[in-house]
Amino acid sequence: MDSVENIRVGTLPPDSPYMKPFRLYYVQNGKEKNWDLIRAHDSVAIIVFNKTRNVLIAVKQFRPAVYYGLVAEEYEKTGKVDLQKFPPKDAITMELCAGIIDKDLPTNEIAREELIEECGYDVPVERIEEVMQFRSGVGTTGSLQTLYYCEVTDSDKVEGSGGGIGDEIIEVVDIPLDEAREIIKQGTKHTSPPGFLFGILWFLTNKASKL
Repeated sequence: MDSVENIRVGTLPPDSPYMKPFRLYYVQNGKEKNWDLIRAHDSVAIIVFNKTRNVLIAVKQFRPAVYYGLVAEEYEKTGKVDLQKFPPKDAITMELCAGIIDKDLPTNEIAREELIEECGYDVPVERIEEVMQFRSGVGTTGSLQTLYYCEVTDSDKVEGSGGGIGDEIIEVVDIPLDEAREIIKQGTKHTSPPGFLFGILWFLTNKASKL
């Protein structure tokens, strides 16, 4: 996962299927203003709890955006990245199972597909419970994320599935509940997004005491 090399930066082509940068002009309180934005896909995320082993299920992956955040200052000065100084492993995040909405399907169906593709669990949509919707990246994308909760068992695991599809490289991670509580108290050495931390906190607050 952290075998990353030959890093370089280019301009975003206008036909990118994932995001489109633009500038929004508007008038607020009689004053002309503008704001630079990115049009990106809405998404789903799933808090996954395995009842067989009493663990939360998360995923790890290398995130280029996180890596560039680490090296941006040096890269913009030198045009190079020192892989010894900035090892790619520092940009491996721990996250909820998640994915963009790029198909004309109900969001719970997309969540079900992500569970299979990333984590390897196949469950009917009736077992995928909607938690809430919220806006992420409010300063740049304003994308809508739908958060779900799903309980799985080892018998739901599909042999040979999980870990992503195509060229995705995803590691499935078990988080015991004691470790989850420590993550909320102290954070994590991984560069985890706030949605992951919120998902753990929601589970501990709303589900863990009832198990």
